Amino acid sequence: MNKTYAVYIMSNYSETSLYIGVTSNLQKRIWEHKNKIIKSFTKKYNVDKLVYYELTDSIESAINIEKQLKHWHRQWKINLIKRMNPEFKDLSLDWE
Repeated sequence: MNKTYAVYIMSNYSETSLYIGVTSNLQKRIWEHKNKIIKSFTKKYNVDKLVYYELTDSIESAINIEKQLKHWHRQWKINLIKRMNPEFKDLSLDWE
C-alpha cells in the first residue's frame, strides 16, 4: 500500500507569515496547526490558513520539495501559491 505525502504552505490571515511543512497526514497536521496543539512558529504567529499543497508518493521527494521551497524568495512562494490559489483562500475549509 502506497502512502501519500504532502508538502504544504500555511499563512496567517493577514498573509504576512508563511510556513512550509511536510506530512504524511495533511488533514491531521492542518488540524493540529489550527488548534495550536504544537508549540511552534505557526502557533506563535497565528499561522493557520492552508494556502497551498502538493502531494507525492515519496517521502524523499516531499522533503526535497520542502527544502527547495524554504530557500525560495518570498515572492516566488507567493507566485506559486497564487497559481493554485489566486485568492489565498483557506483550502482546508471544505474538509469535513
